[in-house]
Amino acid sequence: MAAAWLCLSANPPAQASDNGGGDRTVEALDAAFDDAFARYAPPGLAVGVIVDGEVRYARTRGELVAGGGQGIDRATLFKIASNSKAMTAALLARLVDQGKLDWTDPVVKHLPDFRMHDAWVTREMQVRDLLIHNSGLGAGAGDLMLWPEPNLFTRADVIRGLRYLKPAYSFRSRYAYDNTLYIVAGEVAAAAGGAPYDVLLRRELFEPLGMSRCQAGEWRRDEAGNVAQPHARGEGGRQVVVRADDEVIPDVPMMAAGGIRCSLDDMLAWVRMWLQPERFGLDADGRPWLSQRQREDAWKTHMPMPLSRRMRDWDDSHFSAYGHGWRLTDVDGTWKVSHTGTLSGMYSAVTLLPQKDTGFVLLINGNADELRTVLTQVLVKHFTRPDDPSLTVAHYAALLAAERAESADVAQSSTPEEARTRASVRDAAGFLGRYRDPWFGEVSICAEGEGVGFRAMKSPKLHGAVMRSGERLLVDWHELGADAQAWLTFTTPATGPARLTMAKVDPEADFSYDYEDLAFERIGDCPAP
Repeated sequence: MAAAWLCLSANPPAQASDNGGGDRTVEALDAAFDDAFARYAPPGLAVGVIVDGEVRYARTRGELVAGGGQGIDRATLFKIASNSKAMTAALLARLVDQGKLDWTDPVVKHLPDFRMHDAWVTREMQVRDLLIHNSGLGAGAGDLMLWPEPNLFTRADVIRGLRYLKPAYSFRSRYAYDNTLYIVAGEVAAAAGGAPYDVLLRRELFEPLGMSRCQAGEWRRDEAGNVAQPHARGEGGRQVVVRADDEVIPDVPMMAAGGIRCSLDDMLAWVRMWLQPERFGLDADGRPWLSQRQREDAWKTHMPMPLSRRMRDWDDSHFSAYGHGWRLTDVDGTWKVSHTGTLSGMYSAVTLLPQKDTGFVLLINGNADELRTVLTQVLVKHFTRPDDPSLTVAHYAALLAAERAESADVAQSSTPEEARTRASVRDAAGFLGRYRDPWFGEVSICAEGEGVGFRAMKSPKLHGAVMRSGERLLVDWHELGADAQAWLTFTTPATGPARLTMAKVDPEADFSYDYEDLAFERIGDCPAP
């Protein structure tokens, strides 16, 4: 494999990578890498490309911590976020091959205490349903038990909480992305495999596939070493670490949905195994790591997905679907299998073009949605439309800018936002107290200093100041961005306790802020000062 770059300055200058000399692919990818890095200035970026079973390109640039002087390389650990889902699905597929479960098994066969809101759905939900976002839950339902981290929820809490989440749609009627059922999937694997999820993952996936740097479960940061930290933009656009790792990385509940960390080399091994299973998908005894049937099932259309305008306009796509932990579509007449991963301060992308025996990986330790979109698109087009030199980083950045301008025009026609002031105890006098939601638990809305604070008992990051905006109240979190702010609506029924519901201030905010699924009832007064 060609050597990766190791750069030690916070914004290292563009340099040519040693990935095959004058190869046209390498030159084109270097240009795209340099353009994207210059335009978006992430703390760190790692990119790798597999072609015909070989690493055609692997390059890294930036730092573990912006300004810290320790460079990223191909062994650096990144959060792969929702790219963990394909690994959870593959782990289950291994257990199916071993005869330890079947895709059509009822979930309750393996987890007798599992319950959904509807008894019929509980009885009918099969293992395969856990992977394909067809449960009837709204997008991101229950995610507040997973994020923001760290929090005090357990896997048992997540599974117990599902019974209180009311469906938004009929079971199996439509696609709506969820994370919580992947937590259930991980626990099904543990029950069927006879070992904790992280133990199974290491034994059944990381070790046989040579993904030696990948981490799951509880582990120690300094023992693993070379761990990228998540970043966000601070004052003046400066990259600052957010939610830095402690020495002990906990075995968080969302591991099976988005908690795995891997290096670029690990992820390239993962991609290569899928593209050439006959060479790279064999276990130590020379047997297929996954059967052909399970490989086909992983990339089969199990649930149709919406086909976006962007997919039609940019890629001439005709279908969109979800497999077992993978998104499926067509791009310029060829098949595309992919997934993205998004956590605050970390972004990833895995893309495979199986008919072209090509795949690539992006890992970024910053909030970098546009960088990921643009660079992934340029990489795809290098292989699907190689003779079109116009499809550059600048081209796709301009298209996204036009989309934003169009959205801004729509936003300007809406009602302007009213000025906000800190709510006083008098403003909220009729609603102060402790409230409880059946799946999220207890929160307090009580006097804090000269104002009123909102505090979630099991999610310490959900602590903020209650603000007044016109006639409405909202909570402005102390440690989360403006996109996470939530409206607070109190009602007092003729009988029974006061109630509280919440909603996103920004309707376009990440669906994982699933405030709309909360239904609090007042359970008592604020504690005495």
